[in-house]
Amino acid sequence: MLLRDLLAPLLPVKVTGEDSIEITGLTADSRKVKPGCLFICLPGFTVDGHQFAAKAVEMGAVAVLAEKDVDVPATIVRVPDTRRAMAMLADRFYGSPTRTLKVIGVTGTNGKTTTTHLIDKILHDQQKQTGLIGTIHRRIGEVTEEMKNTTPDALELQESFRRMLDIGTEYATIEVSSHALEMGRVRGCEIHTAVFTNLTQDHLDYHKTMENYRHAKSLLFAQLGNVYDPKRLKTAVLNADDEASALFATVTPARVITYGIDKPADVRAEEISISTQGTSFVAHTFAGSIRLSLKLMGKFNVYNALAAMAVGLAEGIPLAEIKSSLEQVQGVNGRFEAVNAGQPFAVLVDYSHTPDSLENALTTIREFAKGKVFCVVGCGGDRDKTKRPIMAQIATKYADLAVLTSDNPRSEEPEAIISDMLAGLAETAPERYTSIVDRREAIHHAVSQASEGDVILIAGKGHETYQIIKGEVLSFDDREVAKEAIALWKNE
Repeated sequence: MLLRDLLAPLLPVKVTGEDSIEITGLTADSRKVKPGCLFICLPGFTVDGHQFAAKAVEMGAVAVLAEKDVDVPATIVRVPDTRRAMAMLADRFYGSPTRTLKVIGVTGTNGKTTTTHLIDKILHDQQKQTGLIGTIHRRIGEVTEEMKNTTPDALELQESFRRMLDIGTEYATIEVSSHALEMGRVRGCEIHTAVFTNLTQDHLDYHKTMENYRHAKSLLFAQLGNVYDPKRLKTAVLNADDEASALFATVTPARVITYGIDKPADVRAEEISISTQGTSFVAHTFAGSIRLSLKLMGKFNVYNALAAMAVGLAEGIPLAEIKSSLEQVQGVNGRFEAVNAGQPFAVLVDYSHTPDSLENALTTIREFAKGKVFCVVGCGGDRDKTKRPIMAQIATKYADLAVLTSDNPRSEEPEAIISDMLAGLAETAPERYTSIVDRREAIHHAVSQASEGDVILIAGKGHETYQIIKGEVLSFDDREVAKEAIALWKNE
């Protein structure tokens, strides 16, 4: 594509140099520059991309997009905001794939991963070609790839959508994080349906206040646009039981479908029953009522199922077929995932790393646990410190024994993180908790204490297969460590 054609959507823009050159690729990473590329200088939190403009040109970049002065022997495109411009250029370079591909974006503090997988299952069972982008992985056709971020940057996102469209994909279901919305990663994407799960405390290290956090989430719904073409109708699917939905309903021009349990909603669950075998409930919808028996456990999974059901109904899928799809789902990787190694007690691994998700997991366990409940939990380093004492309080409130340990300490000292957690337990009986810095040792300790009928929740990391300690990524999988511990328990 000629540079002048690529730049057509930008305003204001100043081009210094030749604009009739051919652009063969876009990148914001100087290490990935290939001859013919446009290099995009992004100002970062720790590194400024403008510092790498010269290196990018040395490697073959023929043009540089910048928001400050750079002195390089290439065409310079000056704009006020390179991140905003990048999203527009990515959409144009890859041929605006989301004008054809139906993108379903799911945002919220908890439940994004499970909800996207449920939606994908419903659509896939309708013989639709689907793609998926989220915390666990990206799936394009039959190819599954690991992801660095829950929502990739605009370049990677649009390139993913192009690849999906090129192989005939009709729907792409994606997790949309608050960071992605705040940083404009989904600008340039035409969202077909936006889904809101819930809003509880998380990421305050980045957003600073809950109001800012809520505003970031609202952007997904505001970006649905004012299109009322019957072939391109937009839908906002909102949790009626969450107060933030009232704001989201006011900022979106799209049609709104609500779901919930406690308050009136378009898709509502009643007669909820939770057991070790799963969860059953009756769903009352604008398309009729039906009873479902999920293999997933917990009230929080009822919400996830209702959200997916609302999306299915918006797409015109019969209620009975939605029920059939949801009832087939065995579980989602690292989400309330059972570890079975022949032990007479339950071990569950869950990604619950926020106060709300941890409380949801533990209250669900309390509903079916016949014996004691153990909770292994930590908090991530370089993240929201204010939730640490709250997480500890929740763990000791619902578990008979909470084992406080490391999660991903990153650059922080694990002992300091645990100390922050312990600060919330000044009035808690000491027999309700212990602290073991080493996560492997903590898991082994919880397993060693268990007896028949007990339940152990290993919280925080879920599907992750690593620990980040002082910048080093170490192999670590809660599920595998739990199996090690169970094997030792059985040999005692």
